[in-house]
Amino acid sequence: MSKIAVVILNWNGEELLEQFLPSVQNFSKGAAIYVADNASTDNSIAFIKKNYPAIKIIENASNGGYAKGYNDALQHVEADIFCLLNSDVEVTENWLTPILNHFDEHPEVAIIQPKILDYKRKEYFEYAGAAGGFIDQLGYPFCRGRIFQALEKDKGQYDDVKEIFWATGACLFIKSAVFKELKGFDEDYFAHQEEVDLCWRAHNHGYKIFYVGTSKIYHLGGSTLSNMNPKKTFLNFRNSLYSITKNLPRKKAFPIIFFRLLLDGVAGIRFILQGKFSHCFAILKAHLSFYVNFSKIFKKREKTKYMPNYYTVKSIVWSHFVYHNRKFKNLVKH
Repeated sequence: MSKIAVVILNWNGEELLEQFLPSVQNFSKGAAIYVADNASTDNSIAFIKKNYPAIKIIENASNGGYAKGYNDALQHVEADIFCLLNSDVEVTENWLTPILNHFDEHPEVAIIQPKILDYKRKEYFEYAGAAGGFIDQLGYPFCRGRIFQALEKDKGQYDDVKEIFWATGACLFIKSAVFKELKGFDEDYFAHQEEVDLCWRAHNHGYKIFYVGTSKIYHLGGSTLSNMNPKKTFLNFRNSLYSITKNLPRKKAFPIIFFRLLLDGVAGIRFILQGKFSHCFAILKAHLSFYVNFSKIFKKREKTKYMPNYYTVKSIVWSHFVYHNRKFKNLVKH
């Protein structure tokens, strides 16, 4: 069986480590466990040294966010498989076994995610990743079990093993050789949707990504930024445009970018009507940042382009907001 390292990125998360490290230590037999600290100013490191001496600590020089934090830390980790695990995750008994078995039995698979359930409402899927990520024809990411803010109840409908388009960064398993081949995360993303870009680039290189629903974890979510935080709105809108620019063939990318900018404007108007002015401003800021950095991002395009197998829906926005589809099984091609 492959050698695995579970790497938890931490920034001032002593309380989260105290709450969630016990399950990781108790149920991750055979795995090396690391905490990669992003220059915390609380007592995180002292807490780990005192209470978990077997856990290895990597001290990053600065808080470079999720992308740079993992890029820096994983240079110091030796394993066949990296498990990138959020600090606010409770794992379950034997959670690693189905994942490692799938890697061993399917060498073409490079990235896997487990079932992600809500820590606070354990019978429901969680926002970040749910039962595997997909993407529509306009480059909008969405998940089985979670369409925008609509979360499905877990009734065993996704206890399957299925190829997906992207895996959540809340719990992402990736072969170390592939992570190095892809040169890790794009640090210009800082945080949010950098895993979508990483997975898209993995597809560009011919690798497959799977969801393994026989492994499950519980994610608290919102410990860094809540789903409706304006900064998260900024990062999600900007970084999604980054991914389209980098990863779609040119003939497809430019029309989609233009249409996405128009739809972002509609989203901004919707925020205004809801009285969420800070989110409208976040979209304007995201567009400005995209324009300023366009040339830099465009130069990162690779020669090999992968056209996604758009799953079920041409536009998740249209399907959800116009046809009011809130469950994955109800999505249709519009």
